[in-house]
Amino acid sequence: MTDEIDGRKRETLRRFAAIGAAAPFVGTASADSGDAGGDANETREAIRGYVPTTPGAHFSKLRDDLRLGTGEAQHHLRKLEEAGEIESAKDADYRRYFPAGRFDDLDKRALGYLRRDTPRGMILALLRDPTATGAELAAELDVSRPTVSTAAADLEAAGLLDRSDGYALTEPERLLTLAIRYADSFDADAVALADDAASLVAYDP
Repeated sequence: MTDEIDGRKRETLRRFAAIGAAAPFVGTASADSGDAGGDANETREAIRGYVPTTPGAHFSKLRDDLRLGTGEAQHHLRKLEEAGEIESAKDADYRRYFPAGRFDDLDKRALGYLRRDTPRGMILALLRDPTATGAELAAELDVSRPTVSTAAADLEAAGLLDRSDGYALTEPERLLTLAIRYADSFDADAVALADDAASLVAYDP
């Protein structure tokens, strides 16, 4: 059983390492210095591939998706951050990771909320139908009205939603671009939106 788990971990790391090797960060050599062995390099390359394709992922998701141990993930993330290849931002109880220098603060907040189920569902629903009401959003997402209200308040505080007259996204083009560009790292609903709306994108973060 252990061999099977190790095999899956190695396969996962190799898949993301291939992405990282194809589009390496600046400063790769400095981040690798001081680590011995191919396993460390492969893990570092996997993180290099994972972070740009899943920006805004929090620590636990990154660790679990790459099948890393907690200490192992912390070590490599710290090395990459010290080398200036990635950056992190605190988001409530989460620390989220991004490729360095690629996103502004609003992009980071938007990606953080796109990685939360209810806010993401609300954002995608409002991108499809900007006139959707709180009751309609609750029904579509199969959650309670208070859940929608709480998520709406969070989105408003983040500068992504205006509740002065119903629910209106304040940055629809930005949110649409991010949802489409990273659809595969969200869910099937985001992928469906991307299939329908990719031709509408103009914003380029």
